Amino acid sequence: MVLKRIQNRAKDYPVKGMVPVAREVLEKRKVLIQGVSTLMQVFPVLACKFCPEVYIGEKGHLIQTCYGYKRCGRKRVHEWIPGGLNDILVPVETFRLDNMFQDVIKHDQRFDFDRVPAVLELCRQAGASIDDENLHPGMLNSDRGIGHIDGGGPFSPSHLMYIAEEVLDAWEKLRSGVQRLLLVYPSKVCKHCSEVHIGPSGHKARLCGVFKFESWHGKHFWKKAEVDDLVPPKIVWRRRPRDPPVLVK
Repeated sequence: MVLKRIQNRAKDYPVKGMVPVAREVLEKRKVLIQGVSTLMQVFPVLACKFCPEVYIGEKGHLIQTCYGYKRCGRKRVHEWIPGGLNDILVPVETFRLDNMFQDVIKHDQRFDFDRVPAVLELCRQAGASIDDENLHPGMLNSDRGIGHIDGGGPFSPSHLMYIAEEVLDAWEKLRSGVQRLLLVYPSKVCKHCSEVHIGPSGHKARLCGVFKFESWHGKHFWKKAEVDDLVPPKIVWRRRPRDPPVLVK
């Protein structure tokens, strides 16, 4: 009886009215990745070697907020290295399902399913087609991106402003689109780590890496996923005009 109800429920998906939303999310995600990649060619991005802290600028700040040192006290000065795209747009991956209401993935089946970006899996289940441009937007030709300049010359201030506005617009529409999709398509996130699963129930792969829950053998404890779980915001210190060139504590 339960299996029949699940099979009947699967017939209602994908919801036709949400297909355009999923397609827009894919398009805005591509614009966002291309735009941020272009801006990073002009504005330096620094990442801490030991924690997720990021700073936009030539020199990293001296605010003692690093908590990634092992065997050392917390709240240390960050050790800065050149940052990359993943430091700005944090990747969140999930299992790619054969269908939305398939059997729960068991621990010994974890290598039988590919790992894909969670936003792409959400859009795929919502009825959007996923192609190579969506899977690898950073590998597109430069003449197709919003940051291309004829002749390969330097970026003008007006062009940089245009790219920045496109990036902000893509970010807002990406998050609003994901929020709308989450109202229709159930998704889960682990209470103790950042693992995300797109589907009505979480998987049983024991991948939870929180050490204090080691006695549970890496089992995830699932709750409803929110936008921040699929599209995590990255918060940085903003240097004001009256601040010193290097921020201090």
